[in-house]
Amino acid sequence: MPLSAPPEIEENRQLSASTLSWIARHNLWNLWVPRDFGGLEAELLDGLRTLQSLARTDGSLGWTVTLCAGANYFIGNLKPKFAAELFIGNRVILGGSGGLFGDASKTASGYRLNGQWRYATGAPYLTHFTLNARLLDDGKVLNDHQGQPKFSSFVVPAEQVDVTDDWHTMGLVATATNSFKVQDVDVTERQGFHYETVFLPQAIYQLNFSVFADLTLWVNYIGMAEHFLSLSSDFVSSSLLQTLQETLTYANQMVETLATECLQVVSDNVNFTEPLVSKVHREASMSVAHISQAITAIYPYTGIKGASQNSAINRVFRDYFTATQHHIFTA
Repeated sequence: MPLSAPPEIEENRQLSASTLSWIARHNLWNLWVPRDFGGLEAELLDGLRTLQSLARTDGSLGWTVTLCAGANYFIGNLKPKFAAELFIGNRVILGGSGGLFGDASKTASGYRLNGQWRYATGAPYLTHFTLNARLLDDGKVLNDHQGQPKFSSFVVPAEQVDVTDDWHTMGLVATATNSFKVQDVDVTERQGFHYETVFLPQAIYQLNFSVFADLTLWVNYIGMAEHFLSLSSDFVSSSLLQTLQETLTYANQMVETLATECLQVVSDNVNFTEPLVSKVHREASMSVAHISQAITAIYPYTGIKGASQNSAINRVFRDYFTATQHHIFTA
């Protein structure tokens, strides 16, 4: 891939046909999917390096592949027969929303889905949408033992989903992270899944899902910041870049250290503890905050190029700070 985004990304607000073909040719949607299902079956560290490299090339590219490959990761949670029918021999691009914005009413054969969800990265490219919905029986919300609404996740074919073109952000424009609506769509039980229920044996699926999400998104921020750093060297003295360089060096070290620690937990066949899950999230959140501070300290020195919407450094700046609006490291 080129080291700068093609201009049509800004104009069309979608990834180009050639970029989508490149992603498919390299099977990146299936980065985490097992080989038996047609995937690359990447190991955690190798997969993280791939995602970081993509984000370093272009923010929209890295973010879209990360979120959609991350949705295809749910193959580990799908019922085995359904997973095989869905993936083997087929082009599958999953994506959707982790928000609980809809309802699933019990029917004789499964559930009837209704709701509107925000936001689905790669919406125009998806073959299937994933969504979370509260479980209803006879019109009443079912609650768990803590009084919280019970919910399930579902896989819905794209042709049963209405997409709203409402992604009008300053950056990450080609992720086309649109909202979507599902109205009176009937699904079967086998289209449902739960994040904590895993059917596949590979180590990648034994990770705590929050840890997996934190690590995969964290490397996107690092990759975009590395791109900003390399472009800034044309405008800014090396002394002004030192803080960002040191921050990124430490971030890369921490990603490798924490990913290795998490893989050891899987290897030891023990459960993820809350302190470890919190540690990964805390380190990622602090890292992104420090990266953001370092970038904003450099930006005023990038001159008119930094402020020009058609410049590469401006695009990377906008992509990075659009990404910071994702709730994952701000909550």
